[in-house]
Amino acid sequence: MEEVSIISSSAAATRAQIIAESREDLGFISDFQDSGVQMELFDAIDTRVSAARLTGPGPTPAQIERLLAAAGHAPDHGRLKPWRLTVLEGAAREAFADAAANAKRARVPTLLDEQVESEREKIRRSPCIVVVGCAVKRDSAKVPEIEQVLAAGAAAQNLFLAAHALGFGVMWKTGAAAYDAGVKAVLGLLPDDHIVAVMHVGTRVA
Repeated sequence: MEEVSIISSSAAATRAQIIAESREDLGFISDFQDSGVQMELFDAIDTRVSAARLTGPGPTPAQIERLLAAAGHAPDHGRLKPWRLTVLEGAAREAFADAAANAKRARVPTLLDEQVESEREKIRRSPCIVVVGCAVKRDSAKVPEIEQVLAAGAAAQNLFLAAHALGFGVMWKTGAAAYDAGVKAVLGLLPDDHIVAVMHVGTRVA
């Protein structure tokens, strides 16, 4: 059971100020309230939906860092930090696109070259992609694999909510490619590790 802290009225006021200043630093501005009003936790949860389509711009480097930091605050039994967060940019994105396309061709050998190229384009055209993997620590006697995967899933949810709070649309994808050993390999994951989420982040298309 977690320790319960009792905060005096003066301490509570100080804590509230710290929280307010932190929110101001993070720039969590809601598109669902009047301009300038910051998105509260329940706003983010209650209004979170997957985007149907995305376009640019995507998050800035500073905003991506904030999303990764939010993901890293996921609950984590044993403090194993089993999640692996990979921002796909440049050559890394091309390698991932190639691996996903090759995996699709292996599953469906009759695919035309144009269809295989279409698989690559799905990855290339996304404004921002963050892959959430789970590198399972199998030597952990106290934390079974399922709990490590759930921790990575919680990291993915944190990232999703943080992106939403910053005003971005998000698509959480997996699909058959997420279970392919070749796709996992380009992310530095082993065949029996997991890809929990392929997060596409950008500007929502109405």
